[in-house]
Amino acid sequence: MGAGKSTIGRHLAQMLHLEFFDSDHEIEARSGADISWIFDVEGEEGFRLREARVINELTEKQGIVLATGGGSVQSKEVRNRLSARGIVVYLETTIDKQVARTQRDKRRPLLQVDEPRDVLEQLAEERNPLYQDVADLVVRTDEQSAKVVANQIIEKLGF
Repeated sequence: MGAGKSTIGRHLAQMLHLEFFDSDHEIEARSGADISWIFDVEGEEGFRLREARVINELTEKQGIVLATGGGSVQSKEVRNRLSARGIVVYLETTIDKQVARTQRDKRRPLLQVDEPRDVLEQLAEERNPLYQDVADLVVRTDEQSAKVVANQIIEKLGF
């Protein structure tokens, strides 16, 4: 959360003249409800099932840039699909940056707690090894604009 997946993904897609998809936005559009509501009604498990279906469908497309939800890597099935069907870029950032970038965002159900930093630290401990495992490329996003990061990705991937 707060690494810049959606913002950087949009820049990357625009620069490469590709279609951009955000799995969270697709879930909201298809369900007619926001992520927070889905979490409230179906719990995280229900949301993750929806997420896996959407990512499966989107990764069957060719010539797209896909920003996935931060927790999607927790599913081995999703990791396998991402890895087999495209190039996976892990946008790495610090907990401090995540806190700063998400502190006013009420649309992140996992962070609607008294101590969001604690949640982010726990999620990093669980997810970071999974991101590292599935990534074809790791890029730091801490001190750079989204456009600069998108340029770095293009350069490193040789596009």
